Amino acid sequence: MSSRPLILGITGASGLIYAVRALKFLLQADYTVDVVASKAAYMVWQAENQVRMPLDPIQQEQFWRQQAEVDTGGKLRCHPWGDVGASIASGSFRTQGMVIMPCSMSTVGKLAAGLSSDLLERAADVQLKEGRSLVLVPRETPLSLIHLRNLTTLAEAGARIVPAIPAWYHHPQTVNDLVDFVVARALDQLDVDCVPLERWQGHLPTDGE
Repeated sequence: MSSRPLILGITGASGLIYAVRALKFLLQADYTVDVVASKAAYMVWQAENQVRMPLDPIQQEQFWRQQAEVDTGGKLRCHPWGDVGASIASGSFRTQGMVIMPCSMSTVGKLAAGLSSDLLERAADVQLKEGRSLVLVPRETPLSLIHLRNLTTLAEAGARIVPAIPAWYHHPQTVNDLVDFVVARALDQLDVDCVPLERWQGHLPTDGE
């Protein structure tokens, strides 16, 4: 396991449960995680969960641990979206990479254009310019031609695109099973394997084979 921290960006796309489950598994596996949520993420969280996400970084750390149900383990640092002077805004701050989960089409568009209007976008831009891993988990449907072109631009720049599309071959029984599949595949792109997942082992032989 790398000693370098991972950055988890959380935007205002629907599906914040993906971020919660990712945090759960990363902290349980003793990773160091730097979290930055966009301004829109605060509004979406309240809309989806009827709970206010605290603005204070210390209170937000407690908030995320409570949501992930991980009281101890790992190291969690939370950054305000407007703190463009934070450690993760600099290329000299070494990381294992960044995953934005879920990733809104607004964020995709700004990153594709090289715009950094907040800390989350700046941190993502840094990963690209430094040649580090940047994983985007877009949660939008349907995708317009503009969305597709922006995602293509980011893929060409080195980002990995992991749409929030679950599979069924692992026989999911709960919503969390479906969510965890996407989380596992996203973290795979950072060479992080901490999500219990029944991975594909090949088809079973049939009669006559």
